[in-house]
Amino acid sequence: MLKYPPVPTGSKLCRSYGEVKSFGECHRNAAASDGLSTRCKKCRTIDGRPGHLERTHGMAVEQRRSLPDGRFGRCPIRPRPVPEHVDHDHGTGRVRGVLCFSCNAALGQFRDRPDVMRRAAAYVEGNVWKPKFVAPGVYLLPS
Repeated sequence: MLKYPPVPTGSKLCRSYGEVKSFGECHRNAAASDGLSTRCKKCRTIDGRPGHLERTHGMAVEQRRSLPDGRFGRCPIRPRPVPEHVDHDHGTGRVRGVLCFSCNAALGQFRDRPDVMRRAAAYVEGNVWKPKFVAPGVYLLPS
């Protein structure tokens, strides 16, 4: 049987490794009787990434490291170092590669729709509000 150390007031026992942590080192949990998580922030961070990859993509961290990242450790969309986020097709669930956080979030916000991404690019380039001259007094806005 495991013997846990005594827990002083203002502290909580982290169930992962049996260490006593201050309240500030624990996440809040409204469902718990004391309002704090049973594991400290550090333990949840260590265990969180592998568990997330396994639950959402069915892969281990080693498999994630073997995915193509486009440009020798850089995000394939914009050359930022250390891409860490697994990108997947939201329709099929197929993993496409590894991107930086911002690019992965942007693709998710655009719902993986190339037409929306093209319109966003046109907007940023300033092409959206440039009317095309069709005839005298007739202009056409790009669609």
